Order: sequence, then C-alpha cells, then structure tokens
Amino acid sequence: MSAPITGPIAPATAGDGRAASRAGALMRGFSVEATMPDRAEIAALGGVLRPGSHVYLSAPPHHPPARLVAAARDVLAAGFVPVPHLAARAFASLAMLDDVVARLVGDAGVDRALVIAGDRDPPSGPFADALALIRSDVLPRRGIFEIGIAAYPDGHPAIPDGVLAAALGDKLDAALVRGLRVHIVTQFCFDAEPIIAWLRRIRYSRIAVPVRIGIAGPASMRGLLRYALRCGVRASLRGMRDPRAARLIGDVAPDALIQALGDARSLLNLEPLAVHLFSFGGLVHTARWAAGVAGSAPPLPG
Repeated sequence: MSAPITGPIAPATAGDGRAASRAGALMRGFSVEATMPDRAEIAALGGVLRPGSHVYLSAPPHHPPARLVAAARDVLAAGFVPVPHLAARAFASLAMLDDVVARLVGDAGVDRALVIAGDRDPPSGPFADALALIRSDVLPRRGIFEIGIAAYPDGHPAIPDGVLAAALGDKLDAALVRGLRVHIVTQFCFDAEPIIAWLRRIRYSRIAVPVRIGIAGPASMRGLLRYALRCGVRASLRGMRDPRAARLIGDVAPDALIQALGDARSLLNLEPLAVHLFSFGGLVHTARWAAGVAGSAPPLPG
C-alpha cells in the first residue's frame, strides 16, 4: 500500500524536480469545496485563487437548499465559478427544486452543479437519489448545462461496489440523453492505490469524462480522522491509524498522495484528471496551500 499521508506540512516541491513538476501539473486547475462559507471567507479567496477557479458549495443535510443561492452569488461576485451541490433528498417537491435551480441560475449565474443523493433519511420529497433528480429534467430546462456526479474509489459504507458501478453508468446515460456535460467528483481518499485502481477500471470501461479526484487538504490528524469516520472512508482509513501517523503533530498535508497520483497520471492513460480539495482545515488555508503547490512546480525538464 502506498503512503496514505505525509508528515506536517512541507513544500510539495521537495524531492526531485521532475516529481515535483508532475505533482504541480496535476494540481493546476484544482477546485475547492466549502461548507456554507461566509462572505468574508469567500472574499479572502480573492487574494489566493486565480479568477475563474471552481468553488464547490456543499449542502449540509440540516440547511435548506435555498441558502446556497446567497453563497453562490458571493462566489460569482468574487470572480470564481460557483458549483453548488444539489442534494436530491433535501428537496421536498419538484416545485422546490425548480425554484432553487431557477434562482441559482438567475441570481448567481450558476450553469453547473454537483448532483448527489444527500444524507437525509428518509428523503424530504420525491427524489430518492441523484438519478431521480437528473431524470426530472429541471436542470437543462432551467439553464444548467453541466453536472458533476459522485464516485467512491474507496468504496461506500452502505452500498456494494457493484451497485455503485451500475449507478455511475445510469447517471452518465441519463445526463447524456439530456444533453448535459458530465464530470465525476470522487469522495476523498487517503491512499493512492484504490484511486489509481478505480481510475484504471473506469477508463478501461470507456468512461472518458473528466474526473476530479477528492483529496483532503491540510488539516489536523484529529480532524481528518473525524471526517473520515463521518464520511465512511473505509480502506485507506487503516493507514491513518498506523502508529507512525498517530505521532504526527500539526497539520498533515497530502503531498505524498498528490505525488503518487501525478506519477500515475504521467505513466497511465487516466486523463482528463484534476484535483478536488475538501477544506477540512479551513477554506482559505486549503486554497493557499493548493495554490502554492500548483504555482511553485518547476517546468518539466526537456
């Protein structure tokens, strides 16, 4: 098993220049995910992220979907591309979905969204999963032209791998029929091996859509363990329980994981591929670290 984590934060350009270049190249075009950021946090990104960067806005189960509109509007005003999560089970009716999507498009300039099932159990309304929301036809009718769909390289705690694979295919097919562009965003993972194995499987299956690999940004070991347990990240969690990991102090950054993925990207046919960062250690902190990794890599030697 490859190293799931590294030690306390160090420059990602450590090691040979070619490896650093591959890691930096993978990080260019990264996206960040925020949970209900306030206006000050979003404004602070203006000095960190490049204009046009994608900022995903998660949908906590106890927050009404309409709250996404204000956050998306602030992200757009700051010069970034808002990508709100649409959690299917949070919508109490078709009319509610239609209203929220119309406001996201009309008030916040949204033209893409990440469609997920969400954590509400039982569902609030008629949408039991992401596929049902896609099949409602609300998204293209209201002006959403691209969707992200979720995938789980490390498995899902409640859904067998075969069911996950079938659901991924169904969502891709449903989006294609409706003229929607699609990209995949994966659940975060701490180990390169399951990520690379999953990528190879989907590319072998002729799934060629862009993939954003979910990675936890710099955060404390305690925080990473808490989020991993909450989100059901199973196999690679074992690596974090290694006694060597338990002794780490301070923030832990995913340098080794990014380097391993950058190496695989250069050797295998995994494109199109980018990184999606979960900001468990804070939105601005994560963005600043990622921008440094993406911008500091030297050019590849000739």
